[in-house]
Amino acid sequence: MRRSLGAGLRGRSGGTLILEVRLAAPRVQLASTRVSRVSRDDDTRVLLDAYDAQLRAHVHDRLPDSIQVDWDGPLMRITGFGDRGFVGYRDLAGLDGDELDELIARQVRFFADRGQGFEWKLHGHDRPADLPERLRAAGFEPEELETVVIARVADLPLDPVLPEGVVIQEVTERGGFRRIAELEAAVWDEEHGWLDDLADEREADPDRLRVFIADADGVAVSAGWVRFPSGTEFGTLWGGATRREWRGRGIYRALVAERARLAAELGRTYIETDASADSRPILERLGFTAVTTTTPFVWSPPGP
Repeated sequence: MRRSLGAGLRGRSGGTLILEVRLAAPRVQLASTRVSRVSRDDDTRVLLDAYDAQLRAHVHDRLPDSIQVDWDGPLMRITGFGDRGFVGYRDLAGLDGDELDELIARQVRFFADRGQGFEWKLHGHDRPADLPERLRAAGFEPEELETVVIARVADLPLDPVLPEGVVIQEVTERGGFRRIAELEAAVWDEEHGWLDDLADEREADPDRLRVFIADADGVAVSAGWVRFPSGTEFGTLWGGATRREWRGRGIYRALVAERARLAAELGRTYIETDASADSRPILERLGFTAVTTTTPFVWSPPGP
């Protein structure tokens, strides 16, 4: 999950001018609204198609030796990162009914034999429509729904604006990851041992994983990282946790801008992230578009 925090305001237009336009040329107003809506829908489809084709079931060309990737039909399985496995796919190749149930059951057996839980990342436009019910029937539990949002790099602000006393630092040494672990523990009140795996990933390909801290007098007050998946037009944003006393000061937006600036330097076309309900309004104001939702369905091995 890529958690981040924030809140926003909605503007309001005056009513007199709108009323005059409607009386003078109602058909033009309606046609303009319809064209605008179709244009937005077409653009959302372009972004979603790029996401499906380039990011779903993508395997990076340089991974740490500890991470293993294998396939079961249309499913990609990943083990060796963090304390649970991961299952992803571009689509399920039309599987349904008993065949789909057996595919799900095989994943449960695979991870049960390892004594490990795993995540099945379900998207809102996945088919068949009853896939969530099939996962629940197989023992999966849904976690928090997030929204996949995408922006064109060219449309984003690229100049970080930070409050006085705060600077953005790039993390290049393991000590920096320990600072992020302390930040994540303070924000979420839980351990984040997977940051050791993140450090391994960066060492395996430091150009494709860039990690940043917002620092205030030696204290990490926020952190975020960006991956540049090989062979794609994307940068993908992760992290974003911010200490409570530092929220609402633009630090999260500044970290987005810093990573977007880097994506522009590298010639990437799109930026994508899975946004929480808190971060989605901030990102949409920056120029991101919601294209679908994602829900982690998690299977856990039975306790002793």
